[in-house]
Amino acid sequence: MSPRHEAWFDDEAGPLVRSYAVTGGRTRSDTLGLDLITLVVALRTAHEAGMLEPEYARIIALCQRPVSVAEVAARVDLPLPVVKVMLSDLIEQNLVLFRTAAPAQETPNRHVLQAVLDGIRKL
Repeated sequence: MSPRHEAWFDDEAGPLVRSYAVTGGRTRSDTLGLDLITLVVALRTAHEAGMLEPEYARIIALCQRPVSVAEVAARVDLPLPVVKVMLSDLIEQNLVLFRTAAPAQETPNRHVLQAVLDGIRKL
């Protein structure tokens, strides 16, 4: 391999291999239904998470207030599927709590929305 190719391998492949290693080779975690707008919040302080691997501890530190899965992925600079796997691990360990958006079928019915609109118009 030429020096140029060796540098590409070390610099470019390193973070991908690291993400793969952190998640134990898992690339999907669909069991919890985490999506981009799912809110997550840590149940432990960043100090209490010091025993975790650095990537997991960083996620705990970012989740001290409710934050979306998309924002966590952006701030830790890891691919979204990797962050979902890591968040799923933290949720299963009771270190993080999550709340998904209400599904479309659970939206208020037409009568409720009409009553709200009528009430606003009376103001």
